[in-house]
Amino acid sequence: MKDADEKILDILEGGLMLGPTTIAKNLDLSRSYVSRRLSILIAYGFVEQIEEGYYQITDRGEMWLQGEVDASELNPTED
Repeated sequence: MKDADEKILDILEGGLMLGPTTIAKNLDLSRSYVSRRLSILIAYGFVEQIEEGYYQITDRGEMWLQGEVDASELNPTED
């Protein structure tokens, strides 16, 4: 996990559904970087795509922010 990942999860934590452009603007990151990180967060089960271009945090993502997911448990989920 990168520092930006936690910041992305923090922005989504309030139950908002946001797109990569909005997230990037608020974190002063590039949209393409945020899109790549969202893909990784999806693979870890921390974020889900609600509809095209909109993402929200999952229960597992909330648990990560609360320190309830150990780093050794970070394996990408399988679809």
